[in-house]
Amino acid sequence: MFDVFYSGTRPNLFSHEQSATDIEHARTLSRTRYFWWINYLSDYSDFDFLWEPVPWQSHQRHAWASQWQKDSGTYLIPKTGFTDTTYHIIPIITRLNNSEVVNSHWTIPVGMDLDSFDWTWHPDATDPPYQYQFGTQHQRTGGPVYAVPGATDIKFVDQIRIRSHRVATAIYEIDHLDGNAGQISRVSKTVRYFDNYFDVLKRIAKSSTEEFVWICSSVCDYTNFDFSWHPEQWQASMLHVFASDGEKFGDTFFMHVPTFRYRSEKCQLLEWYDVNFINTSVPRRLMPIFKHTDDTHVEVVKTQLWAGPLALFTTTDHSIDNLPAVPLWREKTKTVVPLDMGAESVIVPRVAVPYIKSQVYDYPYIDRDRRRHQGTPLDIIFVSNGESTADENWEHLLWSHHNKRINRITRVDGVNGRVASQHAAANAATTPWYFLVPAKLRVDSSFDWSWQPDRLQQPKHYIFHANNLVNGLVYGHMATVAYNKKLVLDTTGQGLDFTLDKPHEVVPVLSGIAYYCEDAWTCWRSAFREVLKLRASLPNIENEYRLKVWLQEYKGNFKNGHWSNKGAQDAIEFYDSVNGNPTELMKSYEWDWLASYAFFKRNLIV
Repeated sequence: MFDVFYSGTRPNLFSHEQSATDIEHARTLSRTRYFWWINYLSDYSDFDFLWEPVPWQSHQRHAWASQWQKDSGTYLIPKTGFTDTTYHIIPIITRLNNSEVVNSHWTIPVGMDLDSFDWTWHPDATDPPYQYQFGTQHQRTGGPVYAVPGATDIKFVDQIRIRSHRVATAIYEIDHLDGNAGQISRVSKTVRYFDNYFDVLKRIAKSSTEEFVWICSSVCDYTNFDFSWHPEQWQASMLHVFASDGEKFGDTFFMHVPTFRYRSEKCQLLEWYDVNFINTSVPRRLMPIFKHTDDTHVEVVKTQLWAGPLALFTTTDHSIDNLPAVPLWREKTKTVVPLDMGAESVIVPRVAVPYIKSQVYDYPYIDRDRRRHQGTPLDIIFVSNGESTADENWEHLLWSHHNKRINRITRVDGVNGRVASQHAAANAATTPWYFLVPAKLRVDSSFDWSWQPDRLQQPKHYIFHANNLVNGLVYGHMATVAYNKKLVLDTTGQGLDFTLDKPHEVVPVLSGIAYYCEDAWTCWRSAFREVLKLRASLPNIENEYRLKVWLQEYKGNFKNGHWSNKGAQDAIEFYDSVNGNPTELMKSYEWDWLASYAFFKRNLIV
């Protein structure tokens, strides 16, 4: 057998093994053709020390791999010297666990779980001298360092990591007055949240004597949070922010206190600080939820009291999951968040309440980008009163809607009187708002029946546009209207225009084409009532123009188009004859009176 040499601690494998300062020293001491160089940290129990190289490799050094490196530090070396090395991967010489004999090469931070690390690791002897940096479960730094003598450069080792149990020496909790403060163990101090995180963090930095602190928030649940987290060494002075329910502007902070105390005074906003956003997300606690039966949220939001910074208001029974986390960093980030197109469900920050007078839009910060649902489809109510085009337009409505099938469609026929027919339509509806389609309207096949009213405003009616082919006007006359059911049933017809008796808004979207001149009676009465309303609305520049168009001599080719012009002229004559007396004008609400007047003026028979 060949001579055996070692350096440092004796391996105690052979009686004839000798100590040498290094390989060159061993070569001078060797008395055999080859000699072995071994170490006490390797397991040689199954190794064949009688092995010899083939003749053509007799001039080489032979090295064997460990489970970590291609070079375990075990060599067979020619006594005459060598020019190159052959590396053998079989058999692998297992590196022994040296956790009990951690030598001066290792530097181990406090808070490390020594049993979670494989201390069999060793550097590759072919590497230049490095300081080997190991990571923890959180970062590629923060774990043990193995320093080869003379090393100045750092090499990161990603093969194995150690588990860290270290924690910051203090945890501060921000109380959002939501009733959840005090549910985190080891809290050093509780601080109250006022209107922004930046001021809170600065107060903590000024009062704390710790180097590093955790800053948590009562709105979050830390049941499964790992407080052993730590930053990369080069990121130690940054402010680290953990997401809340996926929102990067979260509520949990890891702060280097001296740095923040100094640098924060040079920033106007927390977002401008040197922030490191961490992808690890902390769950928010469930915010208060207020389900109500009002058509809009305005009055409920104004009068409801709740604890905490946010609340959800909803008018539906639908389950609402995965609520977005509204950032609480400052007022501008604390936005009102509608969750669907009509805001049936909406998140409202408590700071918005003092702003709200007549609509939620009184608060300036609204985030419309979180609307994930279309909302509950509105009913469609088709109303007819003997119009000759009613059946045709009803069939067209059903045809144009057949591929959508999202709305409930109902027809109301033959109810005498404007108020009565409106109330009948409202009573037929099952949704808080409904589309009323008059029988004279041929709906546009591209009309969006998924449209929703805005529940962030006070309840109102929404008037769409219709195209009057007889006179070319395009506005709300004979158009689809999205009526609010409660407002309709509360209207008794105090003014000439039923729709305008309550709050309303014009939606400049074409809902269809008005076909009202298929018969003389429908054509005349439609023009007569509309012109009465236009005349009564003056002075109004827009309505003055419309009135002028209605009264122009008809030169088209609709077979009954001239009756539109006659109805308009008769309306002006009637208005002047009663000096605009509202009581007299209100007679036009009733079909019987209109039929009598049409017969009297034009000998028209219904």
